[in-house]
Amino acid sequence: MKKEAIILVGGRGTRLQGVVSDRPKPMALVNGRPFLTYILDRLAGLRFDRVVLATGYMHECIESYFGNSYEGIEIVYSQEIEPLGTGGAVLQAMRLCESEAVFAFNGDTAFDVDFDLMSQALQTQNAVMCMALRQVEDVSRYGSVVVAGDGQVLSFEEKGARQGSGVINGGVYLIRKTWLQSLGLPDKFSFEKDVMEARVPKDRMVSVSFDCFFIDIGVPEDYETAQMLVPLSRAKYLFLDRDGVINRHIPGYVMQWSQFEFLPCVCESIARLTKRFDRIFVVTNQQGVGKGLFSMADLQRVHTRMLQAIEQAGGRIDHIYVCPDLKSDNSPNRKPAPGMALMAQHDYPEVRMANAVMVGDSVSDLQFARATGMLPVWTSDEVAPEEVAEVRRFMEQDEHKTLVCRNLSDFATIAGV
Repeated sequence: MKKEAIILVGGRGTRLQGVVSDRPKPMALVNGRPFLTYILDRLAGLRFDRVVLATGYMHECIESYFGNSYEGIEIVYSQEIEPLGTGGAVLQAMRLCESEAVFAFNGDTAFDVDFDLMSQALQTQNAVMCMALRQVEDVSRYGSVVVAGDGQVLSFEEKGARQGSGVINGGVYLIRKTWLQSLGLPDKFSFEKDVMEARVPKDRMVSVSFDCFFIDIGVPEDYETAQMLVPLSRAKYLFLDRDGVINRHIPGYVMQWSQFEFLPCVCESIARLTKRFDRIFVVTNQQGVGKGLFSMADLQRVHTRMLQAIEQAGGRIDHIYVCPDLKSDNSPNRKPAPGMALMAQHDYPEVRMANAVMVGDSVSDLQFARATGMLPVWTSDEVAPEEVAEVRRFMEQDEHKTLVCRNLSDFATIAGV
């Protein structure tokens, strides 16, 4: 049976119109890419076979961008001629699905649920639907869901009805197709009001609660937050500059181990990041070699000691890429040119730059990130005042966002480890 999902992408996004007016909300750009691509990237990684995009407003924008496939997923379209409501859009799209149980969710929300757990809950509890719940500290902002000990949904509470922590509807559903089609609903209806609230508890709906990444870009404030958090949540590959990120800058060059000094908490931070990223690389310009001040063998000895200390702390560096060329050589391998990233892609074919992060302390590091399509992260602790101004000028002129951290430990915390 195919693994299928319906994504609702037909709304106008009126609350976001002041920020995004030239495209449907799921196509709003997040760090230079349509938000919907981040959702589909995750589904591709989870080996979904088919996605039905329930389109409406500005449907041509979505259809022309994705065509009939995306990253190995078959893409089909269910177009609303007139607004059908959330329920009508799902019901119409269901006709294009082959599976008995189909996932459905909104195209303006990223919620990294475990789809397999939802499937297990639906099957083992003989339910007609499983919904994903999100744990929050204050349910009064959203309205909450009341569930039994086994996860059965009992009722829904309005906003403000209860204070404190609890679970809310995360907007991700696994729905039995034959059940939904048997309800005799009109063409236009609300899934939340006319199905969920109307059928609970007489129809058995169950739930699974998650405390994972969640963001809705429906309002300008959250859309601004998404510019950094969404790409970071999808990142699997980490690129690190060396000097100023891993070790302290010194006058001249680090030519031997006695000149190398780790920045505070770096080894522990890399150990934390090892749990978060599939691959970690170091990319470093070392023109001191090109100048003849020290040799590649000298540099290798420094890196061997550096790697030993990182590994002893529980961390991992998969590969160190070095460019010894002079700045005046205009080398394609010297940052900000993308050569060292291309080497990593050659050596590790699974690496996709769209799912990568570059952490550095200089303009050339940020330019390297932009040249390769990575998310740029700037660490500021080791940057001289005159260089801070240069970096900030670059960020002001850059149309995309740069994540700013004090140091690698700060970045590890933001990355969720």
